[in-house]
Amino acid sequence: MNWEQLLSLKRFGDKNKRIRKEQDETRLGFEVDYDRVIFSSEFRSLQDKTQVIPLSQTDFVHTRLTHSLEVSVVGRSLGRKVGQKLLEKHPHLQNVHGYQANDFGAIVAAAALAHDIGNPPFGHSGEKAIGEFFKTGKGKEFKKHLTEKEYQDLCDFEGNANGFKILTESRQGREGGLRLSYATLGAFMKYPKESLPKKPTAHIADKKYGFFQSEKEAFLDVVNELGLLSRSSTNDISYSRHPLTFLVEAADDICYTIIDFEDGINLGLIQEEYALEYLINLVKETININNYNALTNTEDRISYLRALAINTLINEAVELFMHNEADILEGQFSKALLDVSKYKAQINDIIKISVQNVYNSKDVLNKEIAGYEVINELLNIFTTTIYNKQLGSLSNYNHLILKVFPKTLDLNKDSLYDNLLSICNYVSKLSDSNAILTYRKLKGNHL
Repeated sequence: MNWEQLLSLKRFGDKNKRIRKEQDETRLGFEVDYDRVIFSSEFRSLQDKTQVIPLSQTDFVHTRLTHSLEVSVVGRSLGRKVGQKLLEKHPHLQNVHGYQANDFGAIVAAAALAHDIGNPPFGHSGEKAIGEFFKTGKGKEFKKHLTEKEYQDLCDFEGNANGFKILTESRQGREGGLRLSYATLGAFMKYPKESLPKKPTAHIADKKYGFFQSEKEAFLDVVNELGLLSRSSTNDISYSRHPLTFLVEAADDICYTIIDFEDGINLGLIQEEYALEYLINLVKETININNYNALTNTEDRISYLRALAINTLINEAVELFMHNEADILEGQFSKALLDVSKYKAQINDIIKISVQNVYNSKDVLNKEIAGYEVINELLNIFTTTIYNKQLGSLSNYNHLILKVFPKTLDLNKDSLYDNLLSICNYVSKLSDSNAILTYRKLKGNHL
């Protein structure tokens, strides 16, 4: 892979090439990507979607929106620092093509901002709830009507693939979805493969999948424009990551490791003294003990250690990226950056405590169980309606349900798979509160 091709400013849905030297420096194309994501309705819905603590009423806890904003800030720093070093290593990118260090920051920030845009309500349990509906629930009856890969898309419903659908899916009057640059779309694609085969290798790019069968042509268009390397020896689709994807992933890993831990402390789920010890272990090489000891309250101490920890891991990720750049461009680097970090033991200790005390707390588990019930019932009603529509046997109730859907939802496709996926996509865009409200209305509990 080469950086000139990887940094494509061409917009999805547009046939024209865009040249870096011809860009308006006051409104760079990569920065427009950020704007388009942040003003989208799908991004706004993240303000009421679970990050760690579902349906939390406390000001302390992060939502998907605040998490995404923080990941984008960390991603911007990562991109700029790497960009500066890449331009020193490959001066022609600046001297000949006009790229600047901030370009890399803008690409990573935009992709990081969008990284959770496809996640359903109720956190990762929402993804699992959609998958379980088709794998073991009433949705299993659709298997006989779908190809193996189409059915797998539904059984392993994936927020990353759904995000790619949201960013690229055309509808009347909005060709090319959000019309982001190919560079940003490439950096967004964390797992550039289809749903089957599952985890064919231990390579990080094979951990999950990144596009539905409905977006296969869009995906191939992106990888061909960017010159990503094919990793498949069969007819199955699998590609190497865009190099900047490793920075988007690192930004997310840094934030959820440190920020989720911070949420657990603020909620009283993790003891302060215990938690501070773990954070200090991570930053012991850079901490100023005098400054730390001068802080008199928990909030300030945690804030200081959090900032120091994030900065430490940013610098570590930049160093690791540059050290492995050649292997990354060849598609040979097979792990997440922080998985080969010298701080891996400290990171794992922090994540272990978060899993034990936060992710598996009774409050979280009880609300995730409620989320399963809500999503299962919505899918039961909506997919039955769509299937009856396909068969031409709509009941009066089905007719009423169809009138509930927004006009932007196209359920008139010839393919049952496409219509089922549209329903899943619709449910995935609901906020936690809107999903519960819709559930109550359909149950007659909101009259």
